[in-house]
Amino acid sequence: MQLAIVGVVALAAVILVLRGVDLRSLMDQGIVIIRDLGPVVFFAVMAVLPAFGAPMMIFTMTAGQAFEPQLGLAGVIAISLAVVGLNLALGYWVARYALRPVLVGLIKRYGYTVPRVTKENALAVTMLVRLTPGPPYAFQACILGLAEVPFRMYLIVSWLAMVPWTVGAIVLGKGIFSGKFGMVVSGIGVLIVAVVAVQLIRRKLARRRQELTPAEEKV
Repeated sequence: MQLAIVGVVALAAVILVLRGVDLRSLMDQGIVIIRDLGPVVFFAVMAVLPAFGAPMMIFTMTAGQAFEPQLGLAGVIAISLAVVGLNLALGYWVARYALRPVLVGLIKRYGYTVPRVTKENALAVTMLVRLTPGPPYAFQACILGLAEVPFRMYLIVSWLAMVPWTVGAIVLGKGIFSGKFGMVVSGIGVLIVAVVAVQLIRRKLARRRQELTPAEEKV
């Protein structure tokens, strides 16, 4: 999903350039607006909106360029990872408690099922949901919250799954906005490694999933 967003953004950028739009000027203006808001407002919004469907990469790809002069790139990465953790916790709370009846209805309406979690399959279910390509970031949190995955397990697995995507997107965004080719390559490299690692882990988990009974997998 993250790479798909990058692809869509790249395609949109190419179309705008071909149509004569001064993309560099627009990007610089956008970064100035974000920088003027300040890191407190930016990261506060980042902690909330992705839990309700906003793409996390909108924030991670702009954070480096906006606040690296003030916080340093390592500082931006560290704060972003902490904020991702807060957002994951919020997404879990929203799904499990605040909007549970509404979300259950929506999921059933679109033909999805909520995994049934037991002590034996909780880790496997959490990893499968977080590592399955396609479902948006917020939707994954919704599924796991509704499934009542133990919060500590949910947070640890989800946060670890987000680390490479967060770091890769911050480095990639910094490289794109600053015109540093080396950083672009590094950011893309981190994302590619994450994709490969996800595929390897999913293959191992798929064998575990075959051992689960249909009653354990669905409600």
